[in-house]
Amino acid sequence: MTEPTVEVHASTEDLVAAAAARFVAVVTAAQAERGVASVVLTGGGTGIGLLEVVRKAPGGIDWSRLEVFWGDDRFVPAGDAERNDLQARQALLDHVPLDPSRVHPMAASDGEYPDPVEAAAEYSTTVHAHLTEYGAFDLHLLGMGGEGHVNSLFPHTDAVREEHELVVAVTNSPKPPPVRITLTLPAVHRTRHVVLVVGGAAKAEAVAAAVSGANPVDIPSAGAIGSETTTWLLDEPAAANLPR
Repeated sequence: MTEPTVEVHASTEDLVAAAAARFVAVVTAAQAERGVASVVLTGGGTGIGLLEVVRKAPGGIDWSRLEVFWGDDRFVPAGDAERNDLQARQALLDHVPLDPSRVHPMAASDGEYPDPVEAAAEYSTTVHAHLTEYGAFDLHLLGMGGEGHVNSLFPHTDAVREEHELVVAVTNSPKPPPVRITLTLPAVHRTRHVVLVVGGAAKAEAVAAAVSGANPVDIPSAGAIGSETTTWLLDEPAAANLPR
């Protein structure tokens, strides 16, 4: 596992632009090296905002050779506006020539797997198949909540304590909606490049705790570590509690 590096940007706009540039750089490098690249997407304002920037400036990405996964999603109907899948499609995925067989959304509550545990197991099968073939994800994008959660891994929950399964169902999320599907920290660790994109003063305390090595059970983002690089992209308010 890698020691984290921190980049601080003057504004949220600069932060999102830097995250988009990292997306393009990691994907194009992976495609040049291995032919196919894989990304794990996140939701939230910055997570969706960076996809909109990538849409405008995709660099040399070969969309037909990109595998797309999600770090978590709300277990609600497919057309629900809270779905990370739907938001990502509106921001980027519906506007580029992806191979549909390489896009792997998590199940919706009105789909083939109406039970969240079964839906998580099905997604785990998909993730295992990808990791068996390619060894790792290339890029895992993560936002962070004010208490330090990433994906749907909240402090002091069974999901953040999971040490073996790559995908689990969350049925009592402290943040609504309560039912979700999420990749676990072991899945995050199967990623070459982990990038946490965090903005806002409300997150400064959790950022400082995570970067300084807090227990992931207390601050889940502290456990978000890539096999090759771990990068925190912050705006000035989010970085306020870090030593200079």
